[in-house]
Amino acid sequence: MGVAAGPIRVVVAKPGLDGHDRGAKVIARALRDAGMEVIYTGLHQTPEQIVDTAIQEDADAIGLSILSGAHNTLFAAVIELLRERDAADILVFGGGIIPEADIAPLKEKGVAEIFTPGATTASIVDWVRTNVREPAGA
Repeated sequence: MGVAAGPIRVVVAKPGLDGHDRGAKVIARALRDAGMEVIYTGLHQTPEQIVDTAIQEDADAIGLSILSGAHNTLFAAVIELLRERDAADILVFGGGIIPEADIAPLKEKGVAEIFTPGATTASIVDWVRTNVREPAGA
């Protein structure tokens, strides 16, 4: 990932059958209010749809939100598809109901960060700013 012009672009996605999107919408709004461009995919997205959107939108990062318990499978599928499509420079982070014991294995698979309940929107915005790329003019 080189130094790109313009604001950081983040796809916020709800993979799988999880139908609860309040947290994803809160994060999407916080990122938007912090000056980032946010593409919210809506509910029930497949890993393929999420990766397609990220590539089409020239996203810098993908934020996945999941409460259903399928995080190990779905997060890994997104990471693998990014690698297959030569888009591994798109950073993946996630949040939701993810057991502490699953965080290290997810990071080993390539998920850059996991935010669990109680993480503040400010901490997530700061993490994205620090770890994705500096916005133009910063």
